[in-house]
Amino acid sequence: MKKKRMSSEARKQLRLLPGHIIVGIWCAFTLLMLLWIVCASLSTSPEIMKGQAMLFKSGLHFDNYVRAWSLNSISTYFMNSLVYGLISMVASVLISAPAAYVLARCVFKGNTTIKSSFVVAMSIPQIMIVMPLFSAAVRTGLSNSKIVLLILYTGMALPYTTTFLTAFFTNQSKVYEEAAAIDGATPMQTFWKIMFPLAQPGLVTVSIFNFMNVWNEYFLSMIFASSQKTMTVGPGLKSVLTAMQYTGDWGGLFAAVVIVFLPTLLIFIFLSRTIINGITAGGIKG
Repeated sequence: MKKKRMSSEARKQLRLLPGHIIVGIWCAFTLLMLLWIVCASLSTSPEIMKGQAMLFKSGLHFDNYVRAWSLNSISTYFMNSLVYGLISMVASVLISAPAAYVLARCVFKGNTTIKSSFVVAMSIPQIMIVMPLFSAAVRTGLSNSKIVLLILYTGMALPYTTTFLTAFFTNQSKVYEEAAAIDGATPMQTFWKIMFPLAQPGLVTVSIFNFMNVWNEYFLSMIFASSQKTMTVGPGLKSVLTAMQYTGDWGGLFAAVVIVFLPTLLIFIFLSRTIINGITAGGIKG
């Protein structure tokens, strides 16, 4: 029996072997590219152009990061994206969490329609609504301002955040709410003091996703933030790349790339387990 079981397991692993090989090759290629970019960020422009970025013949040039941070205005783009990401992340959660709780717990006419509307809203491409939004921003005098991007990023995050948290609250146990009702707590007190803290895994997960979406966003920032004071890291890197045609500072360019992707890399390294736990926690009924 044990031999048959082991044989079956071996055949299963053998069938999965091609997939493992493909994933392994993809991971190795990705890691190699990331390593080359980091090495290029510590090399000189001549070494990069000669393909000697990983040899460090002239030593490690950390001054590339200093130039990228100060001279290439990466610090401004970095802080802009950080502000947009953090504020929209908090705002979307504070707005969506109560709405999701009501949709998950309360039965009323139009409940299903509202849930479906959020799903439909997630499927609408940004390019279909960008012109009306830009026209409205111009008429209200908010074009090329940080406020309009904060409003857009928060609004864009609401459908996904509400849908995610609705599923999370739906699968949570009602025992705590019943106990709170017996103790005389109002529905508002029950939500903010009991259910909101209990939803921490889902809240953290959706907040991380929203922050990364804002950090990696390019299209809206390019349209609504054309000045250096309001631009995010995506269009900011594009402007740095354009400037490289005249300065030739490729070491500074790759240093800027490392600075930009470092936050998302750190999030995946240190919070990947939290993300997985948040996704799976909502699928288990207490």
